[in-house]
Amino acid sequence: MNTLLSVSVALLAGLLMTRAFKPLKLPAVTAYLIAGVLIGPYCMGRLHIDGIGFATMDTVSRLSLISEVALGFIAFSIGNEFRLDDLKKTGKQALVIGIFQAITATILVDLALLCVHLAMPDKLSLSQLITLGAIATATAPAATLMVVRQYKAKGPLTSLLLPIVALDDAVGLIVFAVSFGIAKTLISGTVDFISIIVNPIVEIICSLLLGAIMGWVLTKLEKLFNSNTNRLNLTIAFVLLTASLAMLDFQVGPIHIGFSSLLVCMMLGTIFCNICPLSGDLMGAADKWTSPLFALFFVISGAELELGVFLDVAIVFIGVIYIIFRSLGKYFGAYASAKMTKCEPQICKYLGITLLPQAGVALGMCTTAMQLGEAGKLIRNITLFAILIYELVGPLMTREALTAAGDIKPISEEVKNRRQTKLEEAKKATGK
Repeated sequence: MNTLLSVSVALLAGLLMTRAFKPLKLPAVTAYLIAGVLIGPYCMGRLHIDGIGFATMDTVSRLSLISEVALGFIAFSIGNEFRLDDLKKTGKQALVIGIFQAITATILVDLALLCVHLAMPDKLSLSQLITLGAIATATAPAATLMVVRQYKAKGPLTSLLLPIVALDDAVGLIVFAVSFGIAKTLISGTVDFISIIVNPIVEIICSLLLGAIMGWVLTKLEKLFNSNTNRLNLTIAFVLLTASLAMLDFQVGPIHIGFSSLLVCMMLGTIFCNICPLSGDLMGAADKWTSPLFALFFVISGAELELGVFLDVAIVFIGVIYIIFRSLGKYFGAYASAKMTKCEPQICKYLGITLLPQAGVALGMCTTAMQLGEAGKLIRNITLFAILIYELVGPLMTREALTAAGDIKPISEEVKNRRQTKLEEAKKATGK
C-alpha cells in the first residue's frame, strides 16, 4: 500500500508543480524534478509520514524499476530519430559532432581538474580526476526528449540534437571504460587490457546486436495482429522485455558480458522504425501511453538528488570547476565540430547549450566508480552535485536554445483565440 501511495503522491506532486510553475514558464521537466526534491528525504521525507514523501533513499530506490522502464521507453523513442532517410542527411554531422563534443568535454575537465590536483593533491587524486573527466561525456537523453516533446520542437537543430544525444551513450561508454581502467591501474598498479579495451567494445556490440534482434522479432510479430490496439500492446510488451534482457550480466572466461539498457532499447526502436511500415503510428501511440511514466521518472530522479553534498566545501568547489569546464567543452566542442561539418549558423550557435543536461548515464558511471573504494565516494558526490545543477537548469537552457534557433515556435494568435473561445464555451456550459 505504501508503495502505491508513494507512486500516486509522486505523480500528483509532479503534475501540481507544473501548474504552480506555469506563470514562470519553466519546462515541465524542471517542475517534476523540484517536486521530487520537495517530497524527497531532505524535505517532506523528514516528516516520516508513511506515503507522504520519501523518508529515506532506500524508499526512493524501491521505485528504481519505474526508472529502468522509463529509460527503456525513452531510448526506444530516440531510436525513432535514426530513420535511414534522415540519417542520409544528418548522419555524418551527428557522428562527427557526437564524438568531438564528448571528447572535448573530457579533455577540458581533465585539464581543469589536473590543475586542482596539482594545487590540492590531498583533495583530488589522478584516478579521481580521470574518472570525472570520462563522466563529463554523458548527456541526459530523457530531459532533452521531454523538452522537445512538451514544446513540439521541430527543425534542423532538433533533427540533429536527438541522434547526437543518443550517440553520446556509446561514446561515453568507451571513454569511461578506458578512463576507469586507467584509474584502477593507477590505484592497483596492474594493467588490465581486457577491462580497458575488450569489455567496453563487447558491451556495445552485444547491446546493438540484442536490440537489432529484438527489433526484427517485434516487426515479424506485429504481422500477426490486425488491431492497432493489440499491436500497441505488443510494442509495449517488447520494450519491457528488451529492457529486462538488457539487465543480464555474466562472465565468459575473463571477458565480462553486459549490456547498456539505453543502447539496447535505442537499437530496438531504430530497427523497428526502419523495417516496420506501421512504426510511425505505433511509436506515436506509445509516446502518449508513456507520458505519466516519464513524469514519475523525473519526480523520482528529483527525490534521488542528495542535497547533503552542499555541506562539503571541497565538493562544491571541485563540482563548480567540473560544471564550468564540462559546459565549455560541450559548447565549444559542438560549435567547432558543427562548423567543420558545415551546419547552419543557428545549429553552430545553440547546439552546445542543448547538450548540457546530465543524469541517468552519469549516475550509472559514478555507481561503477564506487569500485574505487574511498576514491569513488568523492567521484559520486561531485557527480551528484553536478547532476543537481544540470537537471534543474539544463532543461530551461535547452528550451531557450531551441526557441532562439527557431525550432520552438511561439503560439499563434489564432491558436490563442481558439483556446480562449473553448474555455469560454466550457464556462458557459458549466454555468448552465
